[in-house]
Amino acid sequence: MVDEPQKGLIFFQGKQIRRTWFNEEWWFSVVDIIGALTQTDRARKYWSDLKVKLSEEGFEVSEKIGQLKLMAEDGKLRLTDCATTKNMFRIVQSIPSPKAEPFKQWLAQVGYDRVQEIQNPELAQKRMKEIYKAKGYSDDWIEKRVRGIAIRDELTDEWDKRGIKTENEYAILTAEISKATFGMTPSEYKSFKGLKRENLRDHMNDLELIFSMLGERVSTEITRKEDAQGYPQVEDAAQRGGRVAGNARKETEKELGRPIVTSKNYLAKPEKKRKKQIEDKNKQIKLQ
Repeated sequence: MVDEPQKGLIFFQGKQIRRTWFNEEWWFSVVDIIGALTQTDRARKYWSDLKVKLSEEGFEVSEKIGQLKLMAEDGKLRLTDCATTKNMFRIVQSIPSPKAEPFKQWLAQVGYDRVQEIQNPELAQKRMKEIYKAKGYSDDWIEKRVRGIAIRDELTDEWDKRGIKTENEYAILTAEISKATFGMTPSEYKSFKGLKRENLRDHMNDLELIFSMLGERVSTEITRKEDAQGYPQVEDAAQRGGRVAGNARKETEKELGRPIVTSKNYLAKPEKKRKKQIEDKNKQIKLQ
């Protein structure tokens, strides 16, 4: 239901590891971990062979491994072999790699951090900010991004209370708001920005984030005000919330004389560095 990176994606020595919170604990993508430890570009084949070895050693793969939906490279949720922290420890023991021991320490810390975050949600927000700051984002951008995540969570909580349960329904409703706000669905928007697996909102500038928040916040308010129940009513609220943001975007574009939606992303250049370059350029213009 929620596609924010801090909830579904973490990093070990620069390698992406997908995970999902299920049955009150973290489940990690086995092929991602194998890829991080072995540096192989055939992690699926490696895992297929390793399953045979584990079975021979008495590790009941069918009982210990669960197939859970994770975001694939094509941007779609697909069933993926996942394991809990405990079972990942066992799998890692069978992978000959100098990274195995530091990975086990990292894995233990990840699980411990989650327990702390449940007891004190402010810690999760603090860690999130630290991650974005390390990636080169400015404090102003980070504050908007974090606020946007909170607004998104509030909206999806409302949807859940009102009978929206399937991943497909969440995706369609999100697309409705985005289409009405920006004239593009999230998948179209990602393509426009040249993104693949990356999170779209991590590559939005300040104004793009603001209008994303506006569309979702207004959708939440309409949903509550009208006590929308069931998919048709919730969808209507989402479309109207998106239209409010879309109209505000168009008015802003008229005032600024430029489009809000941009193909720019932060793949090659961190947001903080790009923002400083723009500020320096503006200063030069004023001096001329």
